[in-house]
Amino acid sequence: MLTKNTLRQQIETFPEQFSIDDLIEKLILIEKIENGNMQSDKGEVISETELDKQIEKWFE
Repeated sequence: MLTKNTLRQQIETFPEQFSIDDLIEKLILIEKIENGNMQSDKGEVISETELDKQIEKWFE
């Protein structure tokens, strides 16, 4: 979940004028990265070998 502090920091990196779409895209990306980091911290990851096996199944 995003915090007000994260939102403030991201707004500061934008130019003086920007679209809401640009801001939303950036915030969605940041939220996904934060969620991935939390999953990693909790050990909710798979090995590269397991990933390769899952990708192979997509092409069967």
